[in-house]
Amino acid sequence: MRAPATWITTAIAVAASWSSSCCWARVVHVSWDIGYVSVNRDGYATRRAIGVNGALPIPALHVSAGDTIALHVRNSLDEPTAVHFHGLFQNGTAYGDGAGMTTQCGIPPGGSHTYVAATGRQTGTFWVHGHFHDQNADGLRAPLVIHEAAPPADYDAEYLFSLEDWYDQPFADRMRVVLDPRGKFPPDPSFPYGLVNGYNGNETQPIRFEPGRRYRIRVVNMSLTEWFRFSLPGHRLRVIEADGVRAQPCDVDALDLGPAQRYSAIVQAHDSVAANYIYNATLYANFVPRVAGMNPRVYLGSVEYAADAPTHVPPPPASDAALQLPDDSAMQALDGEPLLEPVDARISLLATSHKYADGTTRALFEGLAPFNMSVPAVPALFTAASVGELALDPAVYGPQACAHVLRHLDVVEIEVRNPTDIDHPFHMHGHTFQIVEYGPSSAGSGQNATAAARIPLRRTSRIPMRRDTLVVRTGEYVRIRFRADNPGVWLFHCHMDVHFALGLAITLVEAPDVLQQRMVIPQELVNMCLAQDGLHASGNAAGNAGLDMSGILPPPAW
Repeated sequence: MRAPATWITTAIAVAASWSSSCCWARVVHVSWDIGYVSVNRDGYATRRAIGVNGALPIPALHVSAGDTIALHVRNSLDEPTAVHFHGLFQNGTAYGDGAGMTTQCGIPPGGSHTYVAATGRQTGTFWVHGHFHDQNADGLRAPLVIHEAAPPADYDAEYLFSLEDWYDQPFADRMRVVLDPRGKFPPDPSFPYGLVNGYNGNETQPIRFEPGRRYRIRVVNMSLTEWFRFSLPGHRLRVIEADGVRAQPCDVDALDLGPAQRYSAIVQAHDSVAANYIYNATLYANFVPRVAGMNPRVYLGSVEYAADAPTHVPPPPASDAALQLPDDSAMQALDGEPLLEPVDARISLLATSHKYADGTTRALFEGLAPFNMSVPAVPALFTAASVGELALDPAVYGPQACAHVLRHLDVVEIEVRNPTDIDHPFHMHGHTFQIVEYGPSSAGSGQNATAAARIPLRRTSRIPMRRDTLVVRTGEYVRIRFRADNPGVWLFHCHMDVHFALGLAITLVEAPDVLQQRMVIPQELVNMCLAQDGLHASGNAAGNAGLDMSGILPPPAW
């Protein structure tokens, strides 16, 4: 299967989008009929997946700075669905964030809804994905590019690489194994295949370079579990963007992307057409055994200067340590935003897991219940908007929300410690955050303690980098900061879908008192809740008054 694998924006098209966006903002209409499809994406197995308009992969969305996206969704699944614009702030429209049972009830089977997402001043590389029962994992995901009115660097054309891991069975089947109290935890590892722009990574069409030209390479990791390392051997990559935030340019050998992370880099083409080159997208996971041909899996494509030229493959680096990779703590945001201080509120989180009395093992932050989107009868945002002063009490959102209430405009610092033996990519909805500090976690033992002993203390500069997803390595802690200037209800969660489904998440309830004054939840979303059995559009998490949580499942018995 030979795939039209790389979405290309030519220099002419890019220039056209920039010129149009500087004159007027558009409403870009996109229609998605979300339904089941039978596909063979990796060249090895046919399985049921979730696609759009009867097809998978889902085409990338391209818009210009200032545009508003009107995404018209029809749900042809047999369960509710919801769609999240990953990385968009949704400032003033938290009800459009698409986090199922956090900011909305799901769109019911046979139902329809239009998401209206204003891009505002945001530009760069994002993506759109399902956010209800981890439908993202079954294919409901697509890149989103917001083209700048004025580019952050000179370049002639661009290429977009969307990278995915792909398993041979639906996510629900995998979760039944993970949660089987009779089985072992974690289960035996599975080894997904890698997809490049929707197809087997070794089946892609060449990308074409012309001598002396400069290319913007956008890379999105839409995986549910695994990492990708992307490079163009024989070429350097000058990073100019991470997660939709422009960065001071920095030169690297390769890009290392955890699930949900994105980069843009400028590549200078060689002056000669005497040789062609390759690009390398390596799928890997540090938390499963290394097995030749399975972990890592190496996917190669052609960088073509001339159709009849031989391919030059530079020798690989002596070790991974010899590769220069982006370092969040050393990067700086291009806009020069200084480190936020003083800190007004601090949240300390320790990632862990626990085997409960029912025999299941869940992921959680120490001292909190496992997050569970299936429990509430009212989306947390609807609770925040409807219960008056009680919205300032975290208990009103139920123990399954793991809610933290933030005051308006406070500078909030979150410290995440990872004493587990697995790296975690954490994503924050509604914000980008400053990366303040990495260091060795004081918690942990065994493998984790060994890893922590090798982790250096890395503090940011006075102008830190910002992004919306970062990786906390095993044995490591990280401190991040943001200003609570976007009243709403926002998730902060591990973006490995299995861990999110197991409960590794908290809910940030931001300035609910201000939210009540400024935000009106559309009646269509209210009706969507009221039309579904057992759901409500007001009251506490159970749909009751006060702190009465009768009627919803309690957290699992310890």
